[in-house]
Formats: sequence, structure tokens, C-alpha cells
Amino acid sequence: MATDKSRGDHDGPAAERIAAFQTGLSAESRAAAWLIAKGYRILARRFRTPHGEIDIVARRRNLLAFVEVKARARLDDAAYAVTPKQQQRIVAAAEVWLVTHPEHANFELRFDVVLVAPKRLPTHLIAAFDASA
Repeated sequence: MATDKSRGDHDGPAAERIAAFQTGLSAESRAAAWLIAKGYRILARRFRTPHGEIDIVARRRNLLAFVEVKARARLDDAAYAVTPKQQQRIVAAAEVWLVTHPEHANFELRFDVVLVAPKRLPTHLIAAFDASA
């Protein structure tokens, strides 16, 4: 029995997850390019730990920024997508980064968010949250 692709038989939760993953990768690439244009050097992307993931680790002079990237249809929606629970996971992942990269232990640390929406330049929220989240 043949499936009719025009009916959307290939769609579903798996297809939605793949599309969201691809959107996330594209947003992270846009955010990284934006940070580079602002003078940051990207040290890592998608740094995974058992506690969580950091989308981008960036450095500018003696500053280390752990950057969460959020892509939504509207920038306002993206801004509200970084939940306190997610902030805690990012802080825990940052602690792992610092243990595995002791050369950055004396750097100033910051938790930023870059918001990405279609047809808009990324918005960089500096010090969007702190380690006490």
C-alpha cells in the first residue's frame, strides 16, 4: 500500500523534532556569527554534560560567556523561553566546563542569551541571568 505524501503521512512527532533541531542549529549558527561580529571568540558549541547543554561558550578578553540561544517566531516569545529550571541546568553545565577547562577559572563569568527570530537581527541579552538562578 503506497502512502500519499501530500496527505502528510510522513509528518508527526519525529518530523517536528527534526525540524526543531534544524531550526536550533541554524539559530546557533546565526548567534555565533553575531557574537563573532561583536568581538567574541567561540570556544565551544553544544557543550554537553550530564547536567545539561551550553549552546555557545564564548570569550572576549578576560570574560567567559555561557550563551543560551533561543529561536522563536517572535523575539518576545524567545525571551520567555529560558526557564529558571533551564537556567539551573546551564549553570551546572558551566561548572563542568570550568572544571574541564581550568585555564578559564579566573575569568569573569557571565550567562547571556541570544534571541533569534526570522527576518530580525539576533538580540544579545548580556547577563540575562546569574549563577544564583
